[in-house]
Amino acid sequence: MHTGARFDLVAAAKQAVAEQGFWPEFPAEVKAEVKQILTQPAPLNARAEDLRGLLWSSIDNDTSRDLDQIEYADILPDGRMRVRIGIADVDAYVPRGSAIDRYAEHETVTLYTGVKNFSMLPEELSTGLTSLLEGEDRLCMVTEFVLDANVCQTESCVAESRIYPALVNNKAQLAYPAVGAWLAGRGEAPEKVAASPELQEQLRLQDRIASRLRAERVKHGALNLDLAEAHSTVEDGEIHLGTELRNPATDLIEDFMIAANGVVARTFRAKGIASIRRVVRVPKRWDRIVELAAELGTDLPAEPDARALNDFLCARKEADPDRFPDLSLAVVKLLGPGEYVLERAGAPEIGHFGLAVEDYTHSTAPNRRYADLVTQRLLKAMVAGAATPYTEDELSAIATNCTVRAAAERKLERAMQKRIAAVALADRIGQRFRAIVTGANERGTFVRTLTPHVDGMLVQGKHGLDVGDKIEVKLVHTDPAHGFIDFARA
Repeated sequence: MHTGARFDLVAAAKQAVAEQGFWPEFPAEVKAEVKQILTQPAPLNARAEDLRGLLWSSIDNDTSRDLDQIEYADILPDGRMRVRIGIADVDAYVPRGSAIDRYAEHETVTLYTGVKNFSMLPEELSTGLTSLLEGEDRLCMVTEFVLDANVCQTESCVAESRIYPALVNNKAQLAYPAVGAWLAGRGEAPEKVAASPELQEQLRLQDRIASRLRAERVKHGALNLDLAEAHSTVEDGEIHLGTELRNPATDLIEDFMIAANGVVARTFRAKGIASIRRVVRVPKRWDRIVELAAELGTDLPAEPDARALNDFLCARKEADPDRFPDLSLAVVKLLGPGEYVLERAGAPEIGHFGLAVEDYTHSTAPNRRYADLVTQRLLKAMVAGAATPYTEDELSAIATNCTVRAAAERKLERAMQKRIAAVALADRIGQRFRAIVTGANERGTFVRTLTPHVDGMLVQGKHGLDVGDKIEVKLVHTDPAHGFIDFARA
């Protein structure tokens, strides 16, 4: 649908960014630093291994230019499989305490509003010098790990690992939809993949390894969820009420990143280095998850149990695959969001309920997340044998700020998705939609329509409803200026 001149979504995005406490524009000192960086030669690292000859590739969204990671896998002479994940060396251009770093520390994350991206780092870096773009030599930190060729002995299948700096070159910049369809056997190979038997073999090997990593996590209770996330965008004046779907390519990258983050976390713990962890504690609304399972004929334990929950989810996916995304959405909402915490050296593990891993940090997206940039500095100091660059108090303060900012980010992105949808649905007042309840609290009852995926408030007929209930609703009002989409129970 064309946006026309009815409502300026870009202006609304800038206003919403500022209202949530983010800075929509880079200050003058940041721009001055960028100009200086662009006149300087690329930084050198004498310890960096030259791995430009490997067939590295990246898989990301179709339009992504801020590429944080590339991947390469091979089989060792003894039959074990090795994975190398290269993470862009952002710290090489953004030293701690610089104006760019101070801005990034305040923002903590790149904001994706559907109409305009507000980058944590200036785009000359995040989509340029620090992005692992195809055909460009780049510095990175490599997280390398080897899987046992026969039987996985740990939740991650990792037998050994190491972390080191390297010089790399991305040979193929690929996108999730096309690679995912090809890996699933539902589409032709993308042009770059079709032209290279070596790349085809490489991606299929990565897919096999990712499947093994995933299967081992599932054994330990990693939740088998199938989410269809609302992802509305505006391109060339046209509104697209879209949905982000999982596919083998998104799963591959997710599995590799979880494994890499686990390697980093275990390395920090083994060396007694304090760090920032990303955790999802046991769900606060486990009782409602138990109720949903009971409605479907399954008895879950009274206390949170990730493995029992995953067994239930796997059974429901097989029994009713068409409705499984609805159940997945309800469970995710009841689990609640994650948070960043300080992991002190030698302290007990908090763990990550949804991923069924005890060792989990954020290290793989330093162009987009500040916690990952901090982790990168900790890793570089460790590799160089230098003192850790942060005190525990500093890490704790950063973790707290990242958690607060993450909540603001979610609120901002929800509001913008609603504004975009409100413009698109303005001429559909009175239409009926199938929906699922996604929230029920003192602020109101919230629903998500299933086709298209749109979030809104239930303003009539909300009595007695709870998260996970499926209902039919009628659209009664939209207000793009405030991001309001109101439904009544049909």
